[in-house]
Amino acid sequence: MTSSPAPRMVHNYKRTSSPRSPTNTGELFTPAHEENVRFIHDTWQCVMRDIKSPQGSERSDRGPQEYVEKNPNPALHSFTPVDLSDIKRRNTQDSKKS
Repeated sequence: MTSSPAPRMVHNYKRTSSPRSPTNTGELFTPAHEENVRFIHDTWQCVMRDIKSPQGSERSDRGPQEYVEKNPNPALHSFTPVDLSDIKRRNTQDSKKS
C-alpha cells in the first residue's frame, strides 16, 4: 500500500506587494520572513473570503470549512479570542505617546 502525499493548499490569486516592515521598532526581519508573513496573511484572507462568500453555503467537502468542536471543552466556555491587530494598534499608539 502506498501513502499519498499530504494535501497542500493551492490558491490562484495575485499577490500584491506590501510595504516592508517598519525598521523603527528595533526588530529586523529578513526578506524571507516578510515573504512568509505576507503569504500566510494573503492565504488566510483568501480562506476567510471563501468561507464568507454566498457560494460558501453551497459547497460540499471541497474548499475551506470552518471547524466547529463537536464536544466543546467546558473549561473553555468563557474563552474570548484575542484580536492581535487591536493589541498591535494599542501598542503602537502607546509607543508614540512615550
